[in-house]
Amino acid sequence: MEMMISGRNVTVSDRFREYVDEKIDKVDQLATKIQRLDIKVTKEPHARNAETALTVELTVLGRGPAIRAEAKAADKFAAFDTAYAKLIERLRQASDRRKTHHGRRTPKAVFQATSGLDPADGSIPLHEATRLAQQEAEAKLAAETAEANESPIEIRRKIFPAESMSVDDALDRMEMVGHPFYLFIDESTGAHSVVYNRRQYAYGIITLDPEATDEATLETRRYRDTAPADA
Repeated sequence: MEMMISGRNVTVSDRFREYVDEKIDKVDQLATKIQRLDIKVTKEPHARNAETALTVELTVLGRGPAIRAEAKAADKFAAFDTAYAKLIERLRQASDRRKTHHGRRTPKAVFQATSGLDPADGSIPLHEATRLAQQEAEAKLAAETAEANESPIEIRRKIFPAESMSVDDALDRMEMVGHPFYLFIDESTGAHSVVYNRRQYAYGIITLDPEATDEATLETRRYRDTAPADA
């Protein structure tokens, strides 16, 4: 496995390289067909909080989808340890999914895993709940901006190749990179969509359709079950 370590606004010492080299054995054990492990250390020059001034991002690259994890801390060693623990957990989850897919492990039924959860509030449509959450976030941001008397807003654009996949594969990709959402093209409809994490064992899908009416269309189904249930 090739390992690449880079630093931005910070010097990557030989001691840190040796520390990383001693820790990464489990990556080879858990990842299949891995080609490279990228480790990026970034220091925020004008960080307001010294406890989060350093960020370490780990990315496993291979023949399958990339798996990422990152963490912030006051020093790069602590940030690496936290990010590395997250990466190992995501590699284990990916390994478990492969075993399940090939029939080597029987997963717990969804109704059993979710039996202890509170039912979702069906009185508010998804688009209305999203709108209210956005309004709340905007109000909070406006209050913080007024208090600090300066704009904290930073807009960064990333462009990725559009990839067609199933909703279930998009959920797997989202879990592997550790993001709360994942953009993709739904292979069943050809529509641009996003999956996101609502709460434990509950996910949502938002699909853009220029021909849709103002009323949102809701449907519910189980993971790896192609037949939708009644909304």
